[in-house]
Order: sequence, then C-alpha cells, then structure tokens
Amino acid sequence: MLIAREKKKSNIAEYILYMWQVEDLLRALGFNMKQVKEKVIDRFEVAEDTAKEMYDWYDNLSEMMRKEKVEQKGHLQILKNNVDELTELHYFLLQKANDIRYRQIVTMATRNLIDFRLKSEAGNEVSDVELALNALYGQLILRLQKKEIYLQTAQAMESFSKMIGYLAACYHKNEREG
Repeated sequence: MLIAREKKKSNIAEYILYMWQVEDLLRALGFNMKQVKEKVIDRFEVAEDTAKEMYDWYDNLSEMMRKEKVEQKGHLQILKNNVDELTELHYFLLQKANDIRYRQIVTMATRNLIDFRLKSEAGNEVSDVELALNALYGQLILRLQKKEIYLQTAQAMESFSKMIGYLAACYHKNEREG
C-alpha cells in the first residue's frame, strides 16, 4: 500500500508492474489474510494504525480480485484501465501529436515487440503497451528468481523500458498539467 501509493504518484508504469506483483503475491498466499499480515505487513515497521490501514488495503484488494474473478490469473479492472490509458496515450503520441522522439523509441522497440508477441502467443488484441508491460513484468519475475537474463532478452527489455518510461513520463506530465 505504501509503495503502491508512492509509485502511483511518481510512475504509472512502475505502479502497474508493482500492482501485478501484489496480485501474484495475494494469489501465492491463497488470499489468506493471516499470511499476508505475517509475511508482508509485519515486515514493515510501521505504527499500528498504518499496519491496520495496510491490512485493510490488502484485504480490499483480495475481495476485489474475488469479485472480478481474477483469483487464478488476470488483472483487476482498475489496472486494466491504467494500461488502457497508457495505450490511448501511445496512439495519441504516435498519431495526433506526431511526437518524433516517441516515434523513434517505438521504432527501436518494434522488432522486439513482434518477436515477443510471437513467443508469448499474444494475439493482436493485446496492445503494444500491454505487451511491453507483460515483457517487463516477466523480466522482473526472472530477476526476483535470480534467473539468468540473456543479452538479447536484456536488449529487448531495454527497448520496452524506454518506450514505457517515455509514456509514463508523458502520462505524469499530463496529470500535472491537466
């Protein structure tokens, strides 16, 4: 909750990836709030009222996941909405704003996006933004598992990271100005 709050303010892409990790954490703990308290909340050394707020936050997320039927896989609608907002911004920057810098970044990522789409068997209904986020999340999981990331994969992830980083910066700039 504390990390999510800060990430949402500073970097929407990091927030989405973090929240996907929280969803997976809740799944791994079987939505058992006793385990969430012991393995997650108690590790933060916070005041009792903050710990209670954190407990309620995780409990509410668990309930939302159950209601939205994403206990096994998938993402909460609110996170899908965030991805959709980034996707809309992606198309705006490419088509309406004709952002040359962003167009260059996307061009550098295009081959990697095509390759990852084929390897992951993602259909065309998955936007390039969601695809890049999925790839970056996969890399995050590999790092957490301390697994080797091959040079070609790392280079592809760097192209995705630049694309998503630029989008996130534009998103927050629009949020501040809007």
